Amino acid sequence: MKEIINIYKSNKTTIENYIRAISSSLPSDFIDSSDKILKKYNFIQLMYEADKEYKQTTPIVCRQDSISQSIGSDKSHYFSKLKLDDKGIFISNPYIHYRTGKASISIVIADDDRYKVFDINLVQLLEHLHLVEYNSVYEYYKKAIYSVGSMFLSIVSIMLIAYGGYIFVKILFAAAGMDFLQDIFKSIISITLGLAIFDLAKQIFEHEVLFQSFQHPENRQYKILGKFLISIVIALSIETLMVVFKIALDDHTQMLSAFYLMIGTTLMFVGLAYYYKVLSNTENSEK
Repeated sequence: MKEIINIYKSNKTTIENYIRAISSSLPSDFIDSSDKILKKYNFIQLMYEADKEYKQTTPIVCRQDSISQSIGSDKSHYFSKLKLDDKGIFISNPYIHYRTGKASISIVIADDDRYKVFDINLVQLLEHLHLVEYNSVYEYYKKAIYSVGSMFLSIVSIMLIAYGGYIFVKILFAAAGMDFLQDIFKSIISITLGLAIFDLAKQIFEHEVLFQSFQHPENRQYKILGKFLISIVIALSIETLMVVFKIALDDHTQMLSAFYLMIGTTLMFVGLAYYYKVLSNTENSEK
């Protein structure tokens, strides 16, 4: 929504000039010609007419149906802040439409003692003017793929968390017959990886399905990757501690291997810190 509004504001003059141009070409009996108008201008969501006392005088014509129940209803609350320009046209600010839930604007055209009212789908209007690239079939397909992928990742994360919980419960009830140190670390690692994968699935679902953007900041995917890498580094750090403790308790001759493992984990920390530093510098340079 925010990105759509920003695009609208950046091209407001062009959009308003286009709206004024098509409003002047609409027939006076626009309700009778609604089929042709809706076919020609796919961004119009609905239309109706009101008289000078702001009473609705025609059905609300939508793409799917025509609603006659509201004929005669008082629309004065919609017209209370109406300010027509010199051509008798009012263009509202963007808002979320109560019927469609889409970003929309309303157009009111004064015609003698009546008002023509149109609700416009802002995304489709911007697409019509080639200000955004949007393909509904492709978007549905992409969202379906991301939804299925994030769902399976969520299932994997739940299985890992459940496995970690299962090991923890076994430790509680059968501690005498288990390697406590190794199993408790195994439980922690499993739960940590499960949370990391779930966080990745959540990020994918939120950014690509629920709040999919029309503009794609180049650093967005890097932020998602960074959050996932943090969880992985934490899991590796826990694994490193487990190995170090196990070697320290069982076989001191392998301490050099444990030392190398700690160096490798530390280098990953340093690499991750440098990664975030570069990302932060890139963001600051773009501002």
